[in-house]
Amino acid sequence: MSQDLERPIRYPDAESAPLMNKRARWLVLLGFVLPGSAQVLAGNRRLGRFGLAATGTALLLLVLTGVGMLVAPTATLTVVTNAWVLLVVQWLLVAYAVLWLVLGFDTLRLTRIVKMSPGWRAPVAAVAVVLTLVASSGAVWASSVVSASRGVLDIFAGAPSVEPVDGRYNILLLGVDPGADREGTRPDSISLVSVDAKTGQSVIVGLPRELTDMPFPETSPMAPVYPEGFCDEVNNYEIVEGGGYYCYGTGYLNSMLTELDQSGSPSYEGMYADAVSKGSSPGLEAMKDAVSGATGLTVQFYVMIEMDGFSSLIDALGGVTVNVEQPIPLGGYEDEYTGEWVDGDSYIEPGVQHMNGELALTFARVRHGLENGDYDRMLHQRELQRAILAQMKPANVLLRFQEIAKSGTEVVSTDIPESMLGRFATLATKAKEYEPVAVELAPPAVDPELPIYEVIQQLVADGVAAASPAPKE
Repeated sequence: MSQDLERPIRYPDAESAPLMNKRARWLVLLGFVLPGSAQVLAGNRRLGRFGLAATGTALLLLVLTGVGMLVAPTATLTVVTNAWVLLVVQWLLVAYAVLWLVLGFDTLRLTRIVKMSPGWRAPVAAVAVVLTLVASSGAVWASSVVSASRGVLDIFAGAPSVEPVDGRYNILLLGVDPGADREGTRPDSISLVSVDAKTGQSVIVGLPRELTDMPFPETSPMAPVYPEGFCDEVNNYEIVEGGGYYCYGTGYLNSMLTELDQSGSPSYEGMYADAVSKGSSPGLEAMKDAVSGATGLTVQFYVMIEMDGFSSLIDALGGVTVNVEQPIPLGGYEDEYTGEWVDGDSYIEPGVQHMNGELALTFARVRHGLENGDYDRMLHQRELQRAILAQMKPANVLLRFQEIAKSGTEVVSTDIPESMLGRFATLATKAKEYEPVAVELAPPAVDPELPIYEVIQQLVADGVAAASPAPKE
């Protein structure tokens, strides 16, 4: 009885071409939909069972991941963004791609093409080969995407996760333009992003790069060096017998990185000794402390974005769309006799513009000829950052993932721990429900040369209150 039931597939009438045609079509279809099934029905059952087990395991893992994303998204994302987990997945995908090739071509052998009608032989062979190569190539492509994901994870630190401070995560966002004509690393765009740890609601605090006299928290090693604020005149004198410190830089907030990392001042010897091991630097740690003291929020992490690499990232995303509010001069030069800036003869015109990487980088760099000079440039850089985030749509990222991943590793550095990616990804999803609150610490509200930090901290506190969950009634 069993043999009779299996006869059309396992024991076909090889003399009947119509039957062999139908059998071949079914084997090819079943082998593609459920790899291993063709072997169980008509070939090596051990190989078929192995193929079915591998396919079932893959489907089960996909289902478990999907359920995990619905039930426990943070924990699931934490697992799937682990570098070792991704390495295992990468090689399993490669092995599955090889297995699919073996099963696919073995299925073609099982069709016994020579017993089919001449008119069906070429179409069945072509379909079998195409389906096999498409499926196997898909697994190889998925493996390459996972590999690229692992490369992105190299950006993040291997430190343990940390808890929020007063219910918020505070991240210092720095936009750096390391042009050939510039000495040291001096951020042009400085923002503090404070995110509610439960809702994802955020406030973005824009700090002027020329902010002065920043106070340091009492726990900071910089506090005893500059008790009256960074490079305040009270501190700013040559080291003499009996003590004292000398500020080597401009005293601006954006000079903090160069001040500690490149000045060679004995004032900073031994400070933040563990910074490099945490994926940071003494200058970045000092800057985090300075922003903490200035805003009243404890800065936990930094994300540094090199403007020079924006071009490749934006091109990888397919360009960005920004709203240009005033003419942006292209070109221009400084008159060697008058010292005045002479604008170029062309502009980026006002209005909604879709820009490629090169044009977007110009938009972010220009400050001469703008109504508010450097402050407008700061706004343009933040506008560009928002435009890039807007382009990070799932479909767009998936389509261009490898180019984006490669560009991202060249553009971004951070000390955010890899172990916190799941938590932040969940918060990013929640954050889409809210409009970020913007707090600009710029004139006329704030004079960066003569800042009143009580006023600054109140402005920040008001922004945090506006970006916090409404109290329950």
